Amino acid sequence: MRALARIVKWLAGPVVVAVIAAIVWLAAFPPDLLRVGAGYAAKIVCSNVFIAGRDPEEVLAVDVQAPGNPLLKFFYVDVDRKAGTVKAAFLGHFASNEAVVRRGLGCALVPDGNVEEARKFATVEPPQAHISADLWPEGERVEPSPDPMVAKLLGDKNLIGPGMRAVVVVKDGRIVGERYGEGFAADTPLIGWSMSKTVNVAILGTVLGAGKLSLDQKNLFPEWSGDERRNISIADLMAMESGLAFNEDYGTVSDVTRMLYLEPDMAKFAASKPLVAEIGRKFSYSTGASVMLARLWQNAVGDEAASLGYPRLALFNPLGMQSAILEADESGTLTGASYLYATAHDWARFGQFLLQDGVWNGNRILPEGFVEMMHAPAAASDGVYGKGEVWLEGPGDKKGAGVAVGVPEGTYWLEGHDGQTVAIVPSKHMVVVRMGLTPAWLDYRPQKLVVALVKAVE
Repeated sequence: MRALARIVKWLAGPVVVAVIAAIVWLAAFPPDLLRVGAGYAAKIVCSNVFIAGRDPEEVLAVDVQAPGNPLLKFFYVDVDRKAGTVKAAFLGHFASNEAVVRRGLGCALVPDGNVEEARKFATVEPPQAHISADLWPEGERVEPSPDPMVAKLLGDKNLIGPGMRAVVVVKDGRIVGERYGEGFAADTPLIGWSMSKTVNVAILGTVLGAGKLSLDQKNLFPEWSGDERRNISIADLMAMESGLAFNEDYGTVSDVTRMLYLEPDMAKFAASKPLVAEIGRKFSYSTGASVMLARLWQNAVGDEAASLGYPRLALFNPLGMQSAILEADESGTLTGASYLYATAHDWARFGQFLLQDGVWNGNRILPEGFVEMMHAPAAASDGVYGKGEVWLEGPGDKKGAGVAVGVPEGTYWLEGHDGQTVAIVPSKHMVVVRMGLTPAWLDYRPQKLVVALVKAVE
């Protein structure tokens, strides 16, 4: 027994030293992967608590940990509702990151820790939700669908998919069916992820229509003036054909995860990337391109306060999108690439707005021909992506595949991470919104839902 005790004592020494060394390393030099994880946890919890009014522990467990990297299960969050902050850290102590809520702008990560500087950015709060007695889209009232087939389809779990949080079906300008997941309702703001890119382009379209920018405008950033990047145009950025380097891999510390979770000035980071391809000749999907577009139209609008309030003034209020919150990064750049929260009814309003060619209540909001340009094929995309940040095929499809399985020709899509889609079907005067928490590895395809609904309402 004494011999065994000596062996255990001998082994314990190195183990204790290793544990202490690991703690010191994590405290002094936290890996970027862990800081990205902390940023992701803090940001998602912050936005869902302060915008959507959800329980933080539920958001951490369901939205952050369940579908994500296994390491996320070792992150803990601290929500301070009075200060409007959410801190996240690995094992509760290491690689911490923090998010702060700001008036009218939702939540922003503060990776450099300068919370007070970040608080300086704010805008007008959206109007208090007003439940109008008018029918949608003028109000929020929805009449029961006279077609029992629509209700039956929206009850089919195979069609609505795992993790569904909201489905809204619009036909001839009226909602003819809707369904919500447990814990969610018509008034729950939901993140659009990359569907935000299309809304960002529409906001840009209003700035173009006011003559403050042009599609062929070049020399977009001062740091590009001395090299070939000065020849990149706004149209090149919109079509994802800028030729700039940008790694869009979400599974590691890549350009996109570093930008979203470690950089206080996202546009500056994206604009720093070098050219790796000939401008206009290669399609390369880039969240960085969309962030730069937001910075460009903000600069064109004028001072910072005016630009932060501009989306509500130019688009959200005219369309009645009362719930819409477009979040901004720490430096004040609106994150039009990823972080728009809105109810499913308001996502449907935006889809209907595109279906109506940028006209709402008889008023032209987008320049004539702009929506048509948005869903015209980008030259280098092989027909799957539009010139204005919309998809011409549903998730996972390649050129022509959607039509082959019955999706009406001419349908185009807003698409976002984890199963967010808005299908716009001009030939059938339809819009189909489907929101959820549905990771790509589940292989859900909303095309089947759209095809079934088109047949049901014909």
